[in-house]
Amino acid sequence: MAQFKINAIDASNLRGDIFGGLTAAVVALPLAIAFGVASGAGAVAGLYGAACVGLFAALFGGTPAQISGPTGPMTIVSASVFTLYANNPGIAFTVVMMAGGFQILFGAMRLGRYVNLMPYPVISGFMTGIGVILIIMQLEPLLGYPSPDNVVNAITVLPNEVLHPNWHAVALGVIALCICLFTPAKLNRIAPAPLIALVVASLLAFGLPDAAVLGAIPTGMPQVQFPAFLLEDLDGMLVSAAVLGALGAIDSLLTSLAADNVTRTFHDSDKELVGQGLGNLVAGIFGGLPGAGATIRTLTNVKAGGRTPLSGVLHAIVVLLVVLGLGPVLAYIPNAALAGILIKVGVDVIDWRFLKRMLRAPRVDVVLMAVVLILTVLVDVITAVASGVVIASLVFVKESADLQIESIKALSDPEHATFLSPEEADMFRRCEGRLLILYLSGLMSFGAAKELSRRIGITGTFDVILIDLHDVPKVDGSAALALEEIVDQSVSADKEVLMVGLSAPVARLLGQMGILDRFKETTRFATRREALLYAAEQLEQSAMSSHAI
Repeated sequence: MAQFKINAIDASNLRGDIFGGLTAAVVALPLAIAFGVASGAGAVAGLYGAACVGLFAALFGGTPAQISGPTGPMTIVSASVFTLYANNPGIAFTVVMMAGGFQILFGAMRLGRYVNLMPYPVISGFMTGIGVILIIMQLEPLLGYPSPDNVVNAITVLPNEVLHPNWHAVALGVIALCICLFTPAKLNRIAPAPLIALVVASLLAFGLPDAAVLGAIPTGMPQVQFPAFLLEDLDGMLVSAAVLGALGAIDSLLTSLAADNVTRTFHDSDKELVGQGLGNLVAGIFGGLPGAGATIRTLTNVKAGGRTPLSGVLHAIVVLLVVLGLGPVLAYIPNAALAGILIKVGVDVIDWRFLKRMLRAPRVDVVLMAVVLILTVLVDVITAVASGVVIASLVFVKESADLQIESIKALSDPEHATFLSPEEADMFRRCEGRLLILYLSGLMSFGAAKELSRRIGITGTFDVILIDLHDVPKVDGSAALALEEIVDQSVSADKEVLMVGLSAPVARLLGQMGILDRFKETTRFATRREALLYAAEQLEQSAMSSHAI
């Protein structure tokens, strides 16, 4: 299968890929450390995750210039997993492996295209919610306190900690945050702001000894994590893995779209999911943090000249070399500095583009975004996204149903049947008001089924009902049953029902459901002219018979 084919290493853009990969690695290092600490798995887990996900996503993914690794959204969900299984880290890393397995399955089933159908207000809501969570969760480390377990706890204890901060930690965190916020663009291209922030804060920490630092970081090859299962935890593990897998898929493919816009290329969604899945599977095996396509690192790579998977491979190798040999140096990084960097990440994750347009955006979109945002912050991502998709779907169904209902016309007067030709209109007049044309157009779905059923009530004064489906390319089961109800009630009232204009898909569904069996061959017509001529002749014969009696 094409989704599982390894990407060829192309040396045609060697210089650009080298610069892009090295630059992306420099940006990735402080973020990987910060995400690892924020997740509760430790700095080394963030580095292993950046190396594993970055390498395998580059080798097997479907976005050539993509740089993958731990991200803000993935870290937030990972933190809940590592907190839940704090007493058994093996289970937590097994969840990471399972998440990778889910992503591989998504790619194999070619589900990548459906991620692009996610309503934008839902994406905006959960991304903004993730940004808010990142900011709230890092306020305590910025103040010199340990990272909280969850948002609610963070909000609960924050007032007291604001009144009693560790000023050394605050100073380092604020300095790191300011460097990330205000580093000039020209300098940022030479040395990424997060890296500058780490170096400056680490040097200043020697003069501010009360601020907590990372401490000893393991070096050398990672320890293999064998899958661990407890039967009573299996349901929770599957749910957590599905959430991680789905979130990683969305996060990665959104970054793929951003990369496409910059490079003027087109990614392979399903192949990208397989690559991300393999990366997360391997990350879990080696005790790494799960990751996804990282927008900032990807755009940094592209701007530095990276265009092919080689840049992603080089980025992963550089990160791996660092974790193998620079553990003692990284031990002096202040926790508050990492908090300052992550607060800047949280600010960047927030969808400011949508927020700036909230007063001008459709009210439904604003409400939907707000609901997803609140649920993301106070409940969890999967509940938020699921609720958002359900609400968005209901809104879409309602709007589609309104359009479908507007297209339903019950006509007894030829003057109102503007879709008829002059010849057809003359035949309609010959029926002398005893023919009702039920004209439908567009897709007929369950949203319009109720209105179709309501229109049955207006058929009582007519002798013949002509159901015109010329302009209906497709119906669903609910609309088909509504048509059947019209037929049944009309036939029971001794009225003749004619059907005209069946497209192949409509005929196939009505046939499968046995509805076409209610029609004789003589009452199914290919053209409207044939049906109207038949109706006119039948009604004229009926009128003559009545006069003869």
